[in-house]
Amino acid sequence: MSSPGNAGATCAPHARSMTASTAHPQPHPESGRPAGPDGSSPSDGSSPSDGSSPSDGSSPSGGSSPSTSFDSTAQLMNRITAQLSNQLARVTLTAAPRRPALVAVAHGSRDPEARRTVRALLDRVRTLRPGLPVHLGHIELNEPLLDDTLAALHGDVVLVPLLLGHGYHVKQDIPQALARAPHLRGLTAAPLGPHPLLAETLHVRLTEAGWRKGARRAGVVLAAAGSRDPEWPADTARTAELLSRRLGGAPVLPAYASGAGPSVAEAAGALAARGHRVAVSSYFTAPGRFATQTSAGAPWIAAAPLGAHSAMARLVLHRYDQALAAAGRPAPLHLASA
Repeated sequence: MSSPGNAGATCAPHARSMTASTAHPQPHPESGRPAGPDGSSPSDGSSPSDGSSPSDGSSPSGGSSPSTSFDSTAQLMNRITAQLSNQLARVTLTAAPRRPALVAVAHGSRDPEARRTVRALLDRVRTLRPGLPVHLGHIELNEPLLDDTLAALHGDVVLVPLLLGHGYHVKQDIPQALARAPHLRGLTAAPLGPHPLLAETLHVRLTEAGWRKGARRAGVVLAAAGSRDPEWPADTARTAELLSRRLGGAPVLPAYASGAGPSVAEAAGALAARGHRVAVSSYFTAPGRFATQTSAGAPWIAAAPLGAHSAMARLVLHRYDQALAAAGRPAPLHLASA
């Protein structure tokens, strides 16, 4: 062949030593062009005469040809854009359901430290559950009162009593306040106690006051508010059992600042008669008259009230989540560990 692309025709002596397939190259099966000496197809626009590849994509004659790669990429991107636009047009955006507001219900106290402590506790709750609306209402003595807090809200609410057992406030005052707010859809959670997280906090407060692990011949009076409700002593006794377990089996006797049952002085005397040093554990959510009164006569050490400990904040959220679960409501994504 006389074509400049036929390598066998440029050197006759060497052509005689080549095989027939080399001297007479066949068209490449994919391109239809004559194959090169190694059987490859010059599909990259190389010059048949020297095998070099023009870097600018020009043809051997010097004319330019359009970039096939660029055109294919542009077409592909246009197709992807059209498909995405079609899919997005079918998407319907709906607002996420608003989480019910948590309304913490405190008793109220004339001690200004009580209100500061409760607010510090609720700040911890907000930190643990960002975005959750958290409000405060008092049963008496402090503002905002529960009725005023509920009057200012809308939608769904969960009332969480910052109280330590079942008594008149939990069974009567709080449900009645919710009934006076018919514009709300509300749930009432269980009181904080009894629960192991309370025993954990009580243990921490005793340790802060000077209690040491393995203290010999030491006993504890669990000083609580009193109530005429028959469930109240059972709730307090259960907390005393949980605390005793955390203290390695040290005796813990419930006592009450008011109402029926042994007084703190009587319980302390009973422990002292058995040869125990007596510590007083303050089973109150926040400082106040009862906490001060019961700690004053401690024979040995007196612990601070429960206060704004992190375990208390987790317990508040646990009661909130528990109330929603009992009502068949979906729980929030960030559950408190309890």
